[in-house]
Amino acid sequence: MLIASPVIFWQIWKFVAPGLYKNEKRLLLPFSFLSSLCFLGGAAFGYFVVFPPAFRFLLGYSADFLIPMPAVNEYFSLSLRLLIAFGVIFELPILMVFLAKIGIVDVAFLNKNRKYAILINFIIAAVLTPTPDVVNQMLMGVPLLVLYEVSVIAVWLFGRKKLTSGTQEERLEAENEE
Repeated sequence: MLIASPVIFWQIWKFVAPGLYKNEKRLLLPFSFLSSLCFLGGAAFGYFVVFPPAFRFLLGYSADFLIPMPAVNEYFSLSLRLLIAFGVIFELPILMVFLAKIGIVDVAFLNKNRKYAILINFIIAAVLTPTPDVVNQMLMGVPLLVLYEVSVIAVWLFGRKKLTSGTQEERLEAENEE
């Protein structure tokens, strides 16, 4: 499914594109490309960085009388959960820029609520990691913190700009152009 995703996304785009305005198409294409890139980057990070220690942890339950022999479905289940979880969490900057574009969050809000974001990041990491050890939770929690900071910078660069001058009519016209 991962290999077929470009074709699937192309088919979805061909279905949705005729119903969009030109300015909506102009905004949707970069979001689609960047979100695909972020998802694949997150899946690669999960597979190459997080998966080896997680699998070693699971194999660490061996002893003289206990030989770990994971089944193929357990291996695929673990790897699939990690790939999807890391792919989704790497979408955080895209989600935050989208929320900033529609006016839900801004840089001041993100900076003010950083301590809550740290707590929520580690709760999400604890829930999404397939193993109960702290190392794997940290391997997901720390990238979430970095992605939060990247989100703050991305919102600062690409988020909705506040208008302070001009008439009400000029402000409405500028918002409609976005």
